[in-house]
Amino acid sequence: MKPLSTGDPLRLGPYRLLGVLGEGGMGKVYVGQDAAGTVSAVKVLHPELAHEQNLAQRFVREAQAAQAVTSRGVARVLGAQTEGGRPWIATEFLAGPTLDQAVKAHGPFGDAALRSLSASLASTLADIHATGLIHRDLKPQNIVLTSGGPRIIDFGIARPEHGLTLTTTGQVPVTPGYGAPEQVLGKRVAAPADVFSLGAVLVYAASGERAFDGGHVAALQYEVVHGEPRLDGIPEALRALIAPCLAKDPAARPTPAQIVTGFAPPRGADRVWKRGALASDIKERERSVKELTTVTSGAGPGRPLARRRLLIGLTAGGVAVAGSGGAGAWWLSSKRSQESRFAFPRAVATPKANVLSADNGDYIAGEPPKALWKHERVLDLESPAVLPVRDVVVFGGVDGGLVAHNVVDGKRRWTAPEVECKARFLSLSDRLVAAVDEEGTLRTYVPSTGEPKWTARVKAESLLAADGEAVYLATEDGELRSVRRSDARVRWTRRVPRGFGKVLPPGIAGGGRLVVSTEDGHVLALDTSDGSKAWEVREQSDGLIRPARYRNTVYLGGVCLTARAITDGAELWSKTSRDAYGEQETWGPPIASANAVYAAHGAWPSCRRANDGAKVLDGRSSCMVGSPLTVQANSLWSVGEEEADQVNAVYAEDGRVLWDYPVPGDPGEKVGRWLVGGGNRVFVMNDTALFVLPVA
Repeated sequence: MKPLSTGDPLRLGPYRLLGVLGEGGMGKVYVGQDAAGTVSAVKVLHPELAHEQNLAQRFVREAQAAQAVTSRGVARVLGAQTEGGRPWIATEFLAGPTLDQAVKAHGPFGDAALRSLSASLASTLADIHATGLIHRDLKPQNIVLTSGGPRIIDFGIARPEHGLTLTTTGQVPVTPGYGAPEQVLGKRVAAPADVFSLGAVLVYAASGERAFDGGHVAALQYEVVHGEPRLDGIPEALRALIAPCLAKDPAARPTPAQIVTGFAPPRGADRVWKRGALASDIKERERSVKELTTVTSGAGPGRPLARRRLLIGLTAGGVAVAGSGGAGAWWLSSKRSQESRFAFPRAVATPKANVLSADNGDYIAGEPPKALWKHERVLDLESPAVLPVRDVVVFGGVDGGLVAHNVVDGKRRWTAPEVECKARFLSLSDRLVAAVDEEGTLRTYVPSTGEPKWTARVKAESLLAADGEAVYLATEDGELRSVRRSDARVRWTRRVPRGFGKVLPPGIAGGGRLVVSTEDGHVLALDTSDGSKAWEVREQSDGLIRPARYRNTVYLGGVCLTARAITDGAELWSKTSRDAYGEQETWGPPIASANAVYAAHGAWPSCRRANDGAKVLDGRSSCMVGSPLTVQANSLWSVGEEEADQVNAVYAEDGRVLWDYPVPGDPGEKVGRWLVGGGNRVFVMNDTALFVLPVA
């Protein structure tokens, strides 16, 4: 929120402009107020663009589209001027969080809430399509949650069904990951395109994760056209309803009316907009807007609020979402919501380190580069693997407790001395860090600041895994327990089935399953909804197994490298390896991506094809089989053999040696080395020393 500046109009039509909400390439969105005191969002085309015919026509079409849709599920148009002077559109102020903000603050939607959201959005899409229009840009940022239910905003690229995309050659017509395959390919689109976008929105609302992902826009769009959606963590009943919306063939997608029927929310499901943490957030924002409106119009006691004071008030509290604004989303926050134990600020993006290039002279072939930063004595000898979380890296400190350092320069950011680091720590969707104190209490912290959030007294001995809904842990009594992230309450507690022994961390959670290993070398998978046993694998290893997961597949090392379906444990493929003497080799902990699985066997890092386990390459630099691998940029990293204090990097493409990096540690007790990758960096643990290395 900014005050008006030189060149900004003071009035547009009946609206006195009070400040600037946002600005985009086509225009600005202002806070406006009419003579009756009604506050609105007023979008206006930049004056220098008003005479460009194509842009002016697009702006007029946006106004006409917004006015044509009279559904209760969209932001109401209060007025518009499309001829003469500067074109503008005024829409009602929607005082609520956008869907993406709500999911980040309050977590994924439960079954009833998701059904209510789905049916409401589908009904609104039916109303939009009934006017002959297609929205074309449905995404979480264009859905505002109000006490009356969800509202769809921004008709900036809405068009009649027979119309082509409004973008020029080379531009992305919609938000990557939410536009339908036919939109990505530049084909004519019809109403089913909005249904595809709705499906992608519902995946996000149900899981907190995007349906499609990729390292860059081109890869993401390729996944939309050719890949399968990620439906991990979504209950089976909802998954069966959402999946058809994401069909590649538009004709195979359900209609909005069928979606309304299929999702059929239970009676009282709309209470999500009336009660609970999300509803309280919405009500507080609406109350703040009402107070500002009343005071500004002079209807309340005392003097009318001056323009400057209004701007300060809106800036301090945030700003309500401007329906159909097209320049972003704004919301009103409140002291109450900010102080909520379950609300936390948006995490910053991970700062990426520069990828080194020999061609640019960044390093000399065969000679390792300097570390980005290092600390010789910072790690607790019992600290689990370091945990990069966006702009910090978290680990057990040499003086006890949990410590976070800046990933860019290694400076200490915060400490939590009450944490018992050997009980492990987890990232909760990169929004919170979960850890355990000496009394077994589960504690959470904001990663960037260390600000404490919610706690749960659960007698935790070690943390196992987390998904979008819960944290999973082993208790001091040898039980397995699930703690909800939305309210810190225990969802279920289960005894480990007989014959499995003690469960060992870490595990993985996703796709409705918690997969863990036991001290006897068995693998156990539980249903995350109630803790019941889903499947098992016996005698997979004679040591610790660190399962890996990509989407709906689990990968296990041990006596073999195997891929299994996460739902029922069905074996998809399995690979064994023997040394020169015919002895069976052990496979180390795997890491997985869309197309590849990496794991060490014998003493060599290896890459296997994800779909069938076929060999892609073996690295030409020996490593410790029990250590993890990591891939960053173009290089595959491993821990060197036990007698060599070094880590090794090979080219991920062909296995050629890139460099060996010596990492001398504390001259005292030797406890081994470990490495973790993230943000084009490799974090190397060596006794109490932490080295952060660049990658090529």
